[in-house]
Order: sequence, then structure tokens, then C-alpha cells
Amino acid sequence: MKIKDVVKTFMLSKKKIPYNQLYTKWGEELDADHILEEYPRPQLKRDNYTILNGYWDYCITRKKEKPVKFDGKILVPFSPESILSGVVREVTPKDYLWYERNLSIDKIPAGKRCILHFGAVDQYCEVFINNNKARRHTGGYLPFSVDITKYITEGNNKITVRVIDLTDTSYHSRGKQVLARGGMFYTAQSGIWQTVWMEWVPEQYIKSIRITPSLDDSCIQLEIFMNHWDKKTQENDIRVSIYEDQKLIQSIKDFGTSFIIPVKEPKLWSPENPFLYDMVITAGEDKVESYFAMRKFEVKQDEEGIPRLYLNNKAYFHNGILDQGYWPDGLYTAPSDEALIYDIQKTKELGFNMLRKHIKIEPLRWYYHCDRLGIIVWQDMVNGGGKYNMIWCGYLPTIFPKLVTKVKDNCYYLFARANKKGRKEWCYECKKTVALLYNCPSIAVWVTFNEGWGQFDAAKAVELIRCMDKTRLIDQASGWFDQKGGDFNSVHNYFRKLDVILENRAAVLSEFAGYVCYVPRHSYSQNIYGYKIYVNKEQLNDDVQKLYNIEIKKLIKKGLSAAVYTQLSDVEDEVNGILTYDRKVCKITKVDVPQLTE
Repeated sequence: MKIKDVVKTFMLSKKKIPYNQLYTKWGEELDADHILEEYPRPQLKRDNYTILNGYWDYCITRKKEKPVKFDGKILVPFSPESILSGVVREVTPKDYLWYERNLSIDKIPAGKRCILHFGAVDQYCEVFINNNKARRHTGGYLPFSVDITKYITEGNNKITVRVIDLTDTSYHSRGKQVLARGGMFYTAQSGIWQTVWMEWVPEQYIKSIRITPSLDDSCIQLEIFMNHWDKKTQENDIRVSIYEDQKLIQSIKDFGTSFIIPVKEPKLWSPENPFLYDMVITAGEDKVESYFAMRKFEVKQDEEGIPRLYLNNKAYFHNGILDQGYWPDGLYTAPSDEALIYDIQKTKELGFNMLRKHIKIEPLRWYYHCDRLGIIVWQDMVNGGGKYNMIWCGYLPTIFPKLVTKVKDNCYYLFARANKKGRKEWCYECKKTVALLYNCPSIAVWVTFNEGWGQFDAAKAVELIRCMDKTRLIDQASGWFDQKGGDFNSVHNYFRKLDVILENRAAVLSEFAGYVCYVPRHSYSQNIYGYKIYVNKEQLNDDVQKLYNIEIKKLIKKGLSAAVYTQLSDVEDEVNGILTYDRKVCKITKVDVPQLTE
């Protein structure tokens, strides 16, 4: 029986059928015995791993103590609010969400450590192994791991997870999740929403790597970070092998953990030719597979003195789409790897070369597919803070855009950032995000803040990121409340005539359009949210083509360096997507935007 049929039976038994529940084709075909089985971390891949997705016991309680009896089964890694989880229940800030499953270990190999990995758990969680607290973690978007070796035994073991999710009632990072969904804010989701897996590693093992390509010097810098490293023994040497089209082109052996490795006559990465080099790293008894690309992002003046975005030393227009990363059946979690691939491939088929990942961090496989398929990524930091004043953060900047350019973002109360702990937590998660995604070749831009939501000290945020990553560009304040820093003059424009204001930073239209077209039987509700309504796809497509063929082409000649169309897919009340929410209908044909390199 398919997941869709199981869920339908469950919902009928509860007499709680959601209004116009949509499924993607991948959700309809989901097999509970084979849930997101791909290795979750392509840039640090090992062979000895076990995916722990599938049915876990779950319970939602109001008590902190572990329940004697669980409510039923939940399909991990889908959140309980999602239809694919089989639960379809909201977790409130007063609730404790419990998970539990058995872990059978036939034999504990000598000299090995057992590492348990969680891709993401929203928001705060504690992990217990055989009723022993092994780890706690705060942050609903970042992965974490725990060494469970000392807690496990041969035979049956038990993994228990306790979760609290305050959603939008606290200062924690939350993205566009709200408890009272509607308009441009969406259904909240809780708990485990990315893959859970375990792997066996040696006593000394590679925890992470950092790859910095230098196109101008034809080399990469490779830094290897071990859990601990004993340099005294001969066995602890490190070997690095680099492959081009499966042919070994470089092999290095040393006792250190930092390398400068030449890459002669490098093949350059671009959306038109997304070439990746494969790499194998052996450190003592540990071995991982990875990859990298040779590419360079920068802003510099063209021959006419206009600041432009450059890729690999050539002017390159970023023609992008805003991507919320929501799914009607899985919420934050795509039903399958194929679903992730579809969105990226469709973006390229429609003539775009960039996706702006909007206020969400995706599983690492999404970035891997962007790397290998060739799509540039603008990565937003996840917003947080107290309750936003939408008059201040939404209406006033739209009506009086010049007024807000004079506002300093150290007025914390105006931006719902009065809580010092919340500001400190955002900075910590910002650094963790850069570290997590640093090796992804496709990421060209870090977006620190969006439309003033939880914005504070944006100039310091830019410095924070620059200290960690000098290879990428930074959009300091996307939309408004510009603090005159970063690499872009970044404008959102949904209601005024499109224009370009040239200065010493690159001019980018980081959100625009938001054209609405409601498609019956493929829309979430009868509520319609967007900025210009079209009664059919034909009228919508005509105006989108005119927008690009006339308006955007003019603006590119005038100095526009990037444009981000809102948006890739419908999301709940928002029906301003190029695709419907269920990804079954595409509303437009391919757009034609000339590249500056032509």
C-alpha cells in the first residue's frame, strides 16, 4: 500500500480531512520502506553508514517525563504537521514531541566509534540512547552529530528524542513558519525534518574539510579537521587524490592537515558547464569522498564603469527565482531526491541560472544537485527575533522606500531584536551556516537579512561573514533598510516601475513580479495572495515574456546585475509561483534573457 493510501485511511478514521490537500507525484508514489536513502552528506561521504529513516514511535504530550505509551507511528523525517508523516498534528509551544525507535547492533567493531547524525530537528531537542542523555541541540536548521559509542551495547538499543518547538513565539530562527499561517507566512513544522543516519568511524576520523578554490592561482587550499590527531605515528599520514573525469590528476601525501594543491589548466564551473573534480581523502584509517569546483565570484566595474557581477573573470547576469523550499505533502521535507532534482532542472529549462534559497537551509543533497546540475545559489540566513511589526517592516518600506534608507538597524526594538540572547544566537547560527555550506561551489551570495525581519547590526554581520569567507558576495539587506554595506544595492519592487539606481555597488533586483495565477485543483486554498492577478496561464505567460524581453533587457543595459523573480512554486495561499504547489502544472514557457558574456 502506498503512503498516500495509508494516510487517507488514517485521516478518514480520525474524521479530520484537510481542505484541498495536495500531493506531489513523488509523495503519491512514496514507499515507506525506502525513504530518502541516499547518503545525506555528499562532500564528506563514507561507505559504512546506515539510514535510520522510516517508522518511529511518536507521542505528543504536555509533560516533560517520557510517556509510558506512545501515540502511534510517524514516518521520519517528515514532521508531524505534514501529511506524509501519517500524523497530521500541530505541535504547539506547550507540547513535548517524542520520538523513539530500536537500533539493532550485531557487533561493535574494535577500534571504531559510532556516530549518530541528525540532518535537522526543529527547534530544541535532546537525544537519549538507552535512556542516557547523549546530546542536546538548539537550532531547527542546522545538522548535529553525537558519538554514541559509550551508550550502546551489542543487541537491541533504543534511540529517544524529545523536542520542543516554540515556532514564532520566541526569538529563535524560524524562517517563514508561523502558528497562525496565512498570506506570505506558512504552516509551521516541528521535529525531525531531515535524514537521520549513523556510521562507524575509526578512533581518529575526519570531522570536516574546508575547500577554497583559487582560480587565479590554479590551485585549491584544502584544510582537514580531525576529531583529534596524533602526529607521532607513521600510520597517521594523510593522502589526497584528485580526479578529473575519473582520471587521477593529482596525488599528495603528507603528515599535515593543510594543503595547497595545484590544479593545472583548470576546467571552470558555470551553469553552462558545471564541472566538478572528485577527491578522495585518506587520514590514517579513515577515508572520505568529496568534490570541488574551480570558479570565482566577484563584483567589479565593466568597461563602462558599471559595477557588475562576474563569474570566472567575465561579466555574468544572475537570472534567478525565489525558492521557498516548501512542499504540500512534506512541508520542509521534499518527498524524494528526485523531487529536489526536478525543481532545479525545471529552473534551468525555463531559462534561469540562479535560485535564491529564501530563509531556509536545505539538506546538503539539494546543494549537491545545484553543484552538479549547474545552478547558482543565493543563500539566505534564517531570520528570527520577536514578533515583527509588519507596518514597519512591510507597508511603510513599500509606500515610502526612500524613508527607510535613513533608518539605522541598531534600533533593535524596531526590528524585533531587543533580546540580546536572540542576537547572539543568530550570529552563532550565521557562522555555522557559512561553515556548513562553505564547500558548495554553487553558492555565490550570502543574504544576511530580508526586508528588515529580525535585522540588526547588518554591517557587523557582513564583517562576521567576510572573516570566514572571502570568496563570495554578500547581500547585506535584501529589500530595504539598506545600511550601505555589502556588495549590492538590493531592491524589492512589486508595485513601482522597475528601475536601476547606479552607485559603487552592483544593482540587483532581489525580488520582483509575484504575479498570481490560481490553478483550480492544483491550489491549496481559495485564498489568493500575490501582487498582480491573472485569470489564466496564457495571460500570465504573455506578461512574463514581455517583462523579460522588454523591461529586464532594458535594465541590464542600464546596469542591472541580477534579478530574482517571485517565485518558483505556489506555497499555500501564495499562488504567485511559476509552478503550482504540487509541481504538476508549469504556468509559463522559457524566458529569454541575454547574457553579458555573449
